[in-house]
Amino acid sequence: MSYHDETLPADGAKVAHFCSMCGPHFCSMKITEDVRKFAKEQGLEDEAALQAGMQAKKDEFQKTGGEIYRKIDGAGTQA
Repeated sequence: MSYHDETLPADGAKVAHFCSMCGPHFCSMKITEDVRKFAKEQGLEDEAALQAGMQAKKDEFQKTGGEIYRKIDGAGTQA
């Protein structure tokens, strides 16, 4: 927690659910948290949740055009 606060020194960043390494759009800790939450909600074991989550992300990726690099506006949303 102290490292998180040190790397994101602005007061608003102290409550951020991501670290300064990856940022808000790709945070391995957030993704891990989301996978565990998904598994619990779906009543799945870890491996089954991982496979279901990967399939959902694959579908989302293909649905949004299959582009690795997408333009993001100043508010951090897809432009």
